[in-house]
This record gives sequence, C-alpha cells and structure tokens, in this order.
Amino acid sequence: MASHHRGRGHLPCYLVPAAALLIAFILTPLSAGDPLGHFCGNSANFTANSTYQTNIRLLHATLPKNASSSPNLFATGTVGTLPDMVYALALCRGDTSAASCGECVATAFQDAQQLCLYNKDATIFYEPCALRFSNQNFLSSTDGGSGSTLILTSSRNASAPAKVFDAAVGALIHATADYAAANSSRRFGTGEVDFGNFDKINPKIYGLAQCTPDMAPDDCRACLQGIIAMMPNYFSGKSGGRVISLRCSYRYEQYPFFNGPSLLQLPEPSPALAPAPANVTPLPARGDSKRNGAARILAITQSIVAAILASIVVCLCLRRKKSKPVQKASVSYPNNPEDTQSIDSLMLDLSALRAATDNFDESNKLGEGGFGMVYKGILPSDEQIAVKRLSQSSRQGIEELKNELVLVAKLQHKNLMRLVGVCLEENEKLLVYEYMPNKSLDTILFDPERSSQLDWGKRFRIVNGIARGLQYLHEDSQLKIIHRDLKASNVLLDSEFIPKISDFGLARLFDSDQSQDVTNRVAGTYGYMAPEYAMRGTYSIKSDVFSFGVLILEIVTGRRNTVAFDSEKSADLLSLVWEHWTKGTIVEIMDLSTTSHSPGDQMLKCIQIGLLCVQEDPADRPLMSVVTVMLSSNTVSLEAPSRPAFCIQK
Repeated sequence: MASHHRGRGHLPCYLVPAAALLIAFILTPLSAGDPLGHFCGNSANFTANSTYQTNIRLLHATLPKNASSSPNLFATGTVGTLPDMVYALALCRGDTSAASCGECVATAFQDAQQLCLYNKDATIFYEPCALRFSNQNFLSSTDGGSGSTLILTSSRNASAPAKVFDAAVGALIHATADYAAANSSRRFGTGEVDFGNFDKINPKIYGLAQCTPDMAPDDCRACLQGIIAMMPNYFSGKSGGRVISLRCSYRYEQYPFFNGPSLLQLPEPSPALAPAPANVTPLPARGDSKRNGAARILAITQSIVAAILASIVVCLCLRRKKSKPVQKASVSYPNNPEDTQSIDSLMLDLSALRAATDNFDESNKLGEGGFGMVYKGILPSDEQIAVKRLSQSSRQGIEELKNELVLVAKLQHKNLMRLVGVCLEENEKLLVYEYMPNKSLDTILFDPERSSQLDWGKRFRIVNGIARGLQYLHEDSQLKIIHRDLKASNVLLDSEFIPKISDFGLARLFDSDQSQDVTNRVAGTYGYMAPEYAMRGTYSIKSDVFSFGVLILEIVTGRRNTVAFDSEKSADLLSLVWEHWTKGTIVEIMDLSTTSHSPGDQMLKCIQIGLLCVQEDPADRPLMSVVTVMLSSNTVSLEAPSRPAFCIQK
C-alpha cells in the first residue's frame, strides 16, 4: 500500500531513506487545532471493531492524561499482545501547558484515525504536540528515523543580507540544539539572537529545539544535527522555517513564537565573521561525502559560536577595567554599579591561579561534573582554595556564571559557601571558593565504607546547619533567594563537618512581597524537585523546603531518593519512608551505622519533619524558620504529615 500524507500547502512529497519528507509553504498563521501534516504507514490495515482498534481506543483513553501529567509532557505506551499490539508515543512542545498538551494528544488520536482510516500506522503533527501509533515497535529506537519528517518554510525572504542572516540563523540553530541536548530534564531549548543592526523592523531571530526526553544527550544531539543538515538546502535566506520529526524538531522565526523568555541569548553577529551559506556545498544523499559535508558545516558554525563566546569574555574583562555597570540580563539578579564593584573586588589573576594549582595539574583535581573540573590550590597567603574551572562546553553559561557571582558575593553566612574570587581571562571562566576538605555530603553519606564517619551527632548538626542556611536565604538576608537545586552533592563539608550550601547557578531572587514565580526552564535534579516545580515550573521558598525534606530523609536513612528500592517493593525513598511510617516500623530503615549510638526520639523527629517538608501542597510545608524551631526545641508538638508528593502506593 502506498503511504498517504498531507500538510498545509500543496508542494509534492519526496521519499527519503527511513522517512517520508513533506515540504510546504506557510501561507497563513497556523492554529493549534489544525494538523501541520500527517503520514499514514504502509504496513497493514485493521477492520472496524477489531482487537487492534480496541487497543487504540485504550491508548486514546490513557496516553493524553499520561503526557499532560508528565513533567516532560511526554508519554509512551503499549497495549495488547501480538499480532494486535499497539505502540504509541506522544510529545508536547516544552512551552505548552499541561491542559493544552492533554487536549492536543486527545485530538491527535481522533484525527489520526480519521485521516489514516483503518491504517495500523499513523503519525500526525500539530503546533503543540506530535503523536504516532503503530503495530511496529518504533519505541525501541531513538535515532530519529521512526515516523516521518515534515519541513515547513516561510514564503517570505529575510530583508537582511542573506550572508549575515544565514550565519546568524546557523549560530542560533546549533547553540539552541546544544542547549536542548544538554538539558537533561526536558531536552528542550529556546534562544534568540540580536539582529537589530541588520534589520530594524525585525531586530531578533528566535529559535526552538526539542527532543523526546528519553533520549541520551548524544542521541538527541545526533538527531538534531541530522535535521539541521537539511536546513541549508531549503531555508537559505528564508525568514522562517522548521523541520519536525517524531524524535526531534527545530524551528526559527523572526518573531517570538514560543511562550516564555528565551533560555539563550546570543549577541549581535559580525558581518566580518559570517560565512556565506551559498559557499557551503550541499550535503550529498549518502556516503563519506555526506559526513564530510556535515563536518564542514559543523566546523564553520562552531567557529562562529566560539567567536561569539570570546567576544563575551572580552567584553566582561573590559567592563571590569572600566568599572561600568553590568548590563541587564534575562536572569533575575540585582543589576547596578554596586554589583559590578562587588565582582570587580573579587577578580583574581589567571597567572596566580595557575601557580596555585600547578597549572591545573591532574594531581590537584578534586572532582568533575557537567560544568567542568574542580582543582585544589594554595594561594601565596597559604589559604587553601577550590578552583571551579568551567569547560567551554559547560551547561553553566555566562548568565548562570554572573548570577552565581552576584548572589554569592553578597551572601555571608557560616552555612553558605564563601566565594574567594573569580577570573575571566584568556577564555577561562574560573570561580574560586574556600576549600572543603571533606568534599560534598553525598561522597560520604552514600559510601558504605565512609558513611560511618557521620555519626548521629554530625548528621544532626548537618541537618541544623542546612536548615539555618536556607532560613538565611529565604527570610533573614537582605535578598530573598530561592536556591532551586538543593541536594546532597551541593552541600559541602569543612574539616569539622560544618555544612555549606553551594552552587547558586540556578538561584533566583524574589522581591520582598513576591511569593512564587513560573519558568519554562525547569532545571535542577529529579528526586529533589517539588511536584509543582517539576510539573508546572512553579517555584517558591516552599519548593526549596521540599528539597530540604528529601535531604533530611536521605541523611537519616543513608539512602538516595533517586534509587529504586525494588527489594523493598517501594519505588523511591519517599514511598519507602511513608510505608514504614504508617506501619510504625520506621526504625527498620534508619542507617544502621547511627542507630546504636543515637537518641531514637531525635531521629524520629527528623523523619517527621522531613515528611512535613515533602507534602504535596506547598501551603502545608513549614517555613524554614519553623523548621529550625522544630529541630532545636523539645517542647514544640509536630503535626501529623500527609502522604508525600510523588509517593507511589503498592
């Protein structure tokens, strides 16, 4: 059977290896209720009221709800047994609301069955969502080849010079795609590039990239690179365009088409740096020449991005010397000359840091993460330091760096990490902190051999210290700060095991009368995220309280919340603790290395406080000032906690 396909417009459809390719001109604005295009498979048909149709209806009843309730707006499902098994995948755009996601997926099931009547394989794309169901197990592949690919291009040419416009689009494409691939929570990214000097009417270009959240970063990047490689052949000089496949998609326009602020902001491109896409040889259909062509395009674009990043660093260094105020950025932090002076007073010379770390010698490396490496060093004053060296590919960008600088420079508390200095020279981005000889809490707490170092007295002091540090951030400092990424690896321990809250790259400032905010960039660590933040992007001081509650339960039990306890028949730590709490057997899951030398009533109190902090309704969670009173007082009566958020009952 021949495949059927339809989209907005009337250009012919071309078949390419592993997918159908649909090209159309956007003649009118697209409404969310209209399909952008659909594809019907050629595997087989089913009959009315058959078992296969019944299985589709069962997925129709469950998948929209599963997608809308997922933090990633993504769901897969299978129903039935062979040969009538149905596989399905639904993905909503990362800036779509949960309600719109559910409605779109439900509509997609209806329209797909009508447009691909009795066809066992159907794919349909909308503005807010995409859906595929099939009798073939396409879910096992994340290479981007499953389903079909849709290309939509604007009928309007860009008014700016094609050379500069295409170069700016290329830089934005790759930067946004890299951000989406590195964003482990949602595989979603948005960005914009300033273009005012070349086009006064449309001074910016906006981009969006997304993959299905089940893809690994490398798989997501490969999928996006595959569809980006198509763009020079179809979009040169066009004011807008998009490539949509089931596993990944990309779009750019000269108007803001997505909800919320851009997650990336690229500076104005330089005409002298912009290569002409017309000089790039179109990619051959297959073979080594295809890979070489893709490599050339990638190399050109990487050089553009590198030049832009270099410009940013140079500008920052010049601002330091001229003592000019920091320009307003998209992140929320104080923005005045005093902030710049605070940062300038912390500036350190690169040569001094190289000497302190023996030129970042491998023997001085303390650890590494997604941001880069951390090295131990000794300043001429004999002060021990930890140098956080951000890599060029670090997910902590320049805005997060400035955010952390301004915040930490203004915070002074014994339970917050002290910033010693910063260096921005020769393309290096270095943050220098006080040295913590006992490293992070997770390196000891979850190590079977080292956890015995943390007797109950140390653990209780760590809990109290973290609570006081959070209370300072939320209520006692001049700034009202939401940390947004409190976890065991972001609590460092000094030589006396005094805890220090670190890593303020995701932190946000609130006005004194502000209670909450909403973001499209849900960043942090699953297992510590409050439900309202993970699912809707809503964060407040109560989302930090939730993270603190998880941390208390981890400290008392010595168990990670992100590990499934199959042997206990509980899905996660919150479920496990709640199960034993309701049965009155909570002592069974306390860390054995502490139970023989600790007051049981104090441990039980910590468990109860932890459960109060992880309740589903933010209003039910206590303020950190109340938590510190609970911890320090033996006379305050505690309320009975309700079932934790994310608790999975057996």
